[in-house]
Amino acid sequence: MSLKIKQAIQVTVSLGIAIWIFWLLYRDIEFSSLKEQILSSNWFWILLSLGIAWVGYWIRGWRWSLLIRKDEGIKVSPNRAYHAVMVGYLVNMLVPRAGEVARCGVLSRSNNISLGHLLGTVILERSVDLLFLVSTIFLAFLLENQLFISLTNQLIDLNSLSLKLLQNLPMLIGALAVFVLLIYFIFQKFRNRGIINKLQSFFRQMVSGLKSIQSLENPLGFWASSIVIWIIYFLTMYTVSMGIQSTANLTPGEVLLVMVMGSIGMIAPVQGGIGTFHALVAYILIQLGVSESDGKIFAAIIHGTQVILVMVVGLISWIWMMRIPSWNKPDKD
Repeated sequence: MSLKIKQAIQVTVSLGIAIWIFWLLYRDIEFSSLKEQILSSNWFWILLSLGIAWVGYWIRGWRWSLLIRKDEGIKVSPNRAYHAVMVGYLVNMLVPRAGEVARCGVLSRSNNISLGHLLGTVILERSVDLLFLVSTIFLAFLLENQLFISLTNQLIDLNSLSLKLLQNLPMLIGALAVFVLLIYFIFQKFRNRGIINKLQSFFRQMVSGLKSIQSLENPLGFWASSIVIWIIYFLTMYTVSMGIQSTANLTPGEVLLVMVMGSIGMIAPVQGGIGTFHALVAYILIQLGVSESDGKIFAAIIHGTQVILVMVVGLISWIWMMRIPSWNKPDKD
């Protein structure tokens, strides 16, 4: 089977799963309810969220330009990096994860920079974003620990589990020690084979990449922009919640929890987080006391408006990048 056929099958399967989850989630929502919620929403806040999101995209482009070495081809301006980032987001709406390669491809074409170097910077970006996601989950837990415990109790009886762990503590410690030794043995025995080698290589590259940030010309700007990007994610969610009556009373901590669930939903390998984003956001809103239909409609509004923004702005950026001749003009835009 050729690579193109495999890729086409993967895209079709991921899109099918996304559509199935979306249909399963919204099959009981009447269009009139969605229309009523849209018309009754305060669109000042929703449009403000789109403006904030757009600023976030530009800052992401600026952050990326800090990682690209100046000795690699033509110097990359923040503006051009931003347009490449938006091309990547646009492609991700069609083919999951292909946007990372696409944005590197258009910037390699316009600035004569090796694709390998650009892909390395993207991997570093994603590693940093993963660290911030984990940190944000921890922060949300600190702010809304009672809700976390309540949700966990719905899945697991924590009191019964704690009692059993204490009763079998020596056995648990022994099993943990054996597990650690087993993992160590597997990594030592098969470190040059298959997935073990890939995992080791990934973690080595991630650690090496994080260390390399300190050698940048502007490491403070990189870390500051990374923090601002995640603050903007929160503000985007918070302003939308202010614009919709059913979520206007959510606390900042609760909105942060909703943002965390949405971020996890966007990681799923489906086009634009369709279905997974809606399901997780609606689920957590229901736990916060929002009605099921209102929770689903909130997820549809914030995701739908963001998709429209990415498609419009991404298309403009794609046209912009395609107008730039390959390699032979300095980066003045």
